[in-house]
Amino acid sequence: QLPFVESGGGLVQPGGSLRLSCGASGGFSFSDYDMSWYRQAPGKGREWLGRITRSGDDTLWEDSVKGRFTITSDNAKKTMYLQMNNLRSEDTAVYFCNYVPGQLSGRWGQGTQVTVSS
Repeated sequence: QLPFVESGGGLVQPGGSLRLSCGASGGFSFSDYDMSWYRQAPGKGREWLGRITRSGDDTLWEDSVKGRFTITSDNAKKTMYLQMNNLRSEDTAVYFCNYVPGQLSGRWGQGTQVTVSS
């Protein structure tokens, strides 16, 4: 089981915005690990979207979401966010947060569903 849970998904119209959350539990701290967001669209494999460093001062993005998505981290609230703007129908997917230890061990959360539709 991962020490964080995704939430905040929902239905949004094309061009709209949505903010997803990745909430930590227990003693887990986002300041100890680089964190990434991923998504998996229906019938497709899981896709890496972007990463924020443990210090929170650097991010790296996959080209299809660069400039539309941002990652922030609030260590006091033990929450990481994925702000998604100008959403498109092709952004419809289940979204996941994860870190390297989770990936290497094949652990993934339930994710949160984002549906972009008019």
